[in-house]
Amino acid sequence: MTSDQPNAVPPGIDPDRLARLLDRERLTWIEAHPKAAALRERARRSQLHGTPQHWINQFPPPVPLTVERAAGARLYDTDGHEYVDFGLAGTAALWGHDHPAIVAAIRDQVGKGSVTLWSHEDHVWVTEELHRRFGPPFWGFTVSASDANRFALLLAKMATGRQKILMFNRAYHGSLEQTAAVLTPDGVVPQPGVELNGVDVRETTKIVEFNDLDALEKALAPGDVAAVLAEPVMTNGGAVIRPEPGFHAALRDVTRRTGTLLIIDETQTIPAGPGGCTREFGLNPDLITMGKCIAGGVPAGVYGMSAEVAAAASAYTKSGDGGLGSTMASGPLAVRAMRAVLGEVMTEETYAHMDRLADRYERDVSAVIARHDLPWHVGRLGGRVSFAFTPDPPRDAGELYPRVGGSMRDALWLYMANRGIVLNAMSGAALMSPLTAEADVERHGALFADAINELTGGKGR
Repeated sequence: MTSDQPNAVPPGIDPDRLARLLDRERLTWIEAHPKAAALRERARRSQLHGTPQHWINQFPPPVPLTVERAAGARLYDTDGHEYVDFGLAGTAALWGHDHPAIVAAIRDQVGKGSVTLWSHEDHVWVTEELHRRFGPPFWGFTVSASDANRFALLLAKMATGRQKILMFNRAYHGSLEQTAAVLTPDGVVPQPGVELNGVDVRETTKIVEFNDLDALEKALAPGDVAAVLAEPVMTNGGAVIRPEPGFHAALRDVTRRTGTLLIIDETQTIPAGPGGCTREFGLNPDLITMGKCIAGGVPAGVYGMSAEVAAAASAYTKSGDGGLGSTMASGPLAVRAMRAVLGEVMTEETYAHMDRLADRYERDVSAVIARHDLPWHVGRLGGRVSFAFTPDPPRDAGELYPRVGGSMRDALWLYMANRGIVLNAMSGAALMSPLTAEADVERHGALFADAINELTGGKGR
């Protein structure tokens, strides 16, 4: 199994300067967050790793950021600090933390009931709108994108009579046991830190690299794969990895020829446009999944399916629950929030604002990289921007491993956060929201230039 090498220094950066900056910024953070530190010590006695989610323990700050409130595109912590929020909860808060349309809808619905297990006109409006935007005619509700993927895979197995799935290397599809796997020279193995106790991914999962059509064709040829689960553009691993020309057409062709269903996971790619990459690229999947921002912060997900899959699903769920759904799925609070998001927030005007800010952000970062002759590149997908420590855009996520630059990303995150800007804590990526201001982007550009100047010794042109 390959190592992620989290402390390898990216090309162009002075390692001694990086080490000094990282030590200084960690100390600065600790000294500025005494209340957060005290709360962390309390949390250690009742929470795994002393954090409400275990990955918070893997994030850059030595003391977790402890948020007291969030508003607009800003966070306010327990120690009295204010931050511009470009992380936006990893896309879950893509529309900002208190978009007026979403807040008004949630407030109104709370007074009318949060869970009923019955139908409402909002359910019909939402599924009609999802059909209009994304294509699949039939839709189901879940409480997360992970569940949406879980149910889509279940339906694919039931419809095809096959058990295996295929995914692209290093893609992230939520907390699915079958996708907690990576491709190595020795074949498919569990991700680091994942055990084989529940699901043996060597038996359930095939993995190929994104954009590798020859490997895809070979993997699907035996006719034993129920579904390909794919992000239309890969966003994990600190980069935006785009499909090569003709890739999606070939993916759709080979899945049809081999009787394999195609599931497009739009959860992370909604920043591409009002209809996600599905509309932008003209895709025609058998199933589609999404979650995170779809209900503006209320836990929710959805999955859409073709008429053929729906016919098979109808037979499967004729009695009992068929392993689909949950008590909280399709609750009126979440569905009312979805209606507000789809009807009032995910508009052409919203995306024009996000795209304009993301373009400015991308140009600012690219200019600094060029000025210092750094062999890095910047990628953008609509309102999402990230950069990777490779001279050219990667063709697949495997090119990003063994991972380089973990200490660099930590240093940049802390440098920015100590000066009032929060980026994605896992990848350093940035998201624009309809509530993000141009001044916030301008401020980031200036700070990024200062940080890189310090780390290179001011050797830029």
